[in-house]
Amino acid sequence: MIHPKTELRFVNAEIGYGVFATEFIPRGTILYVKDDLEIEITMARFRKMDKTHQDIVEKFSYIDERGVRIISWDHAKYVNHRCDCNSMSTGYGFEIAIRDIQQDEEITDEYGLFNIPVPIDINCGCTNCRQVLLPTDVDEYYLAWDQQVESAIRLINDVHQPLWEVLDTVSRTEVIKYLSSQSPYCSVRKLKYQGQTEVKKNKTCAA
Repeated sequence: MIHPKTELRFVNAEIGYGVFATEFIPRGTILYVKDDLEIEITMARFRKMDKTHQDIVEKFSYIDERGVRIISWDHAKYVNHRCDCNSMSTGYGFEIAIRDIQQDEEITDEYGLFNIPVPIDINCGCTNCRQVLLPTDVDEYYLAWDQQVESAIRLINDVHQPLWEVLDTVSRTEVIKYLSSQSPYCSVRKLKYQGQTEVKKNKTCAA
């Protein structure tokens, strides 16, 4: 589920659609939660699909730490990548605004955290564009991404959080424990799928 103060808009013919803020969204705001309505497609199910359906799934899904493809039921699936994104996935099962997002600004994400199976050529237009997204990006950039994510998570209690109640109990507990110094920060590297067998859902940050 994506933040309620967002909407789908046409960007251009090359990009297609994107997600835009309908009002100011401050840094530290939870922007997306993987809720109970999200569509989950296992790798076994994906392999049985015809190419037409596989292409649709590949376009609109991301692969989580279990190796399961997730397709959002709402317009969250239209969030585009930028190497200087304003939103980023966290090790706690949600995405967060890593800087202030102005009204009418496009919400963009870091696809390097989505377990992409093959390199993807990009041209996001920002000055630090990597030109290609690689399956190994999370290993190379996670420390820098963690700096941005962790500083934003520290602001969670300081801003309005309309998605807080949608967050699952385990994730809420982990965030509360971190903010109260009862547990360490959960790195974005936890999102990496290890590429072996699909594992059971496990959102704890102990490892």
